[in-house]
Amino acid sequence: MMLTRSLEENIAAARTLLPIDTSFDIITRDLLLGETRACLLGINGMCKTEVLQRIFSDLQNPEYMNDNVVKHLKQYMEARIGYAQVQLEGDWDKLLRQLLSGPAVLLVDGFDQALILDVRSYPARGISEPDAEPVLRGARDGFVETMLFNANLIRRRIRSPRLTFRLCSVGRDSKTDVALAYVDDLADPELVQQAADSLSRLQVSSLTMGAKSLEELLVKKRWYNPLPSMHLTERPDVACSYLMEGHVLIIVDNSPTVLILPSTVFQFTQSPDDYYSSPLVGSYFRLARFACIPASLVLMPLFLLITSRYPDISARYHLLDSADAGPVTVFFYVLAVEFILDLFKYSASHSASRFSGSLSIVGGLIIGDIAVELNWASVEVLFYAAVTLLATLSLTSTEFADGLRLYRLFLILVTGLGGLWGFVLGLALVALSVATTPTYGGYSYLWPLYPFNWQALKTLLLRYPTFRAQPSRVWNRGRHPQSPEKNS
Repeated sequence: MMLTRSLEENIAAARTLLPIDTSFDIITRDLLLGETRACLLGINGMCKTEVLQRIFSDLQNPEYMNDNVVKHLKQYMEARIGYAQVQLEGDWDKLLRQLLSGPAVLLVDGFDQALILDVRSYPARGISEPDAEPVLRGARDGFVETMLFNANLIRRRIRSPRLTFRLCSVGRDSKTDVALAYVDDLADPELVQQAADSLSRLQVSSLTMGAKSLEELLVKKRWYNPLPSMHLTERPDVACSYLMEGHVLIIVDNSPTVLILPSTVFQFTQSPDDYYSSPLVGSYFRLARFACIPASLVLMPLFLLITSRYPDISARYHLLDSADAGPVTVFFYVLAVEFILDLFKYSASHSASRFSGSLSIVGGLIIGDIAVELNWASVEVLFYAAVTLLATLSLTSTEFADGLRLYRLFLILVTGLGGLWGFVLGLALVALSVATTPTYGGYSYLWPLYPFNWQALKTLLLRYPTFRAQPSRVWNRGRHPQSPEKNS
């Protein structure tokens, strides 16, 4: 639908397309540019009132008018409007998209094009360190819900002319702005084009949960793949480090998280603190973090297997001193403690920050002691469960840690029901689930283990000095050419 040269017809079309008389936040203003009539459309609260007042004060100044009639709108715009972001548009669909995003629209009588004045101003919170990715040293800024601010945080760190932000719109109703960020000549052109095509083909009404909804739309996972398929970050320094390694970022407006493409399982084990410490210290804590993965996964299932099925080994190493604890009792102990610890973790994460620490400590002491007194658990089970919880909390990615928790619960169930064979079968199914976890773009989720790349694996296992950490070229991450259509 296109604009006409009649201002009355254009205003009538605007009232048909927009709830002007119903919605309080849509503002209109009749203006006179000399003797030429005009009408302003805008969203209250998104337009900078001071800038609009200055623009219209200049436009209505008789000293600026050679005559009382606007004859050439483009020439009038170039000569009379000194504001930087102004453009002409005659398509109602594009006008509405711009208007509902924040810019003001000026309809002028006698012209089938309107002026778009980008005087938007979004409400935004302060750029502070994200709670989910804190560091002891380093930058304290984090992404916010405004996409332009997030792009500025990236541009501030990477001042390369090859840094590109490609904008598109996703959502039939929400029209959410989504940007692809990449460094030209570093990112895979096929991956960039595939991501752009996938975003343009998405058939969805809105992105209700921002970046998380977009992740689920881009990668179709099975119910038996609990591990995350895409790496999300709220830290600009982390996002920029991946950009310089050839990755592609997806920035979603109204979401403080950024998606990183492609993703592998090793990305969820990295921490920015490794690079703010010396190489030796960073390597030690990184290896300790890797050791926490098997500890979080198999410590409780192994404890259950040995204490319930092999009491002689348990007695020899004093794993469980309760003599009357049979396989069913130990199985109940482990399940009860796992549920209690999950309850503590969930309640502490949703409590106010000033209460969460004391809630976890005091509640753990009181309920743990009562559980032992009521014979609902044993001290040994509480100890091994606490070690498992500490190993889980040491992982930097909460989504990855939650996926391991589901794997652990599955191993506990099959071990309690099937003994040794159940434990072995459970491990095999967990390995199969990890190996079949999809990721975007047809890349290997297990790279650099598969396809094997020892040079890249060393940089992931150990914290190398800066002059050796960055490769001279972008790593080949083992893309499978037959897979891209599956995730688009």
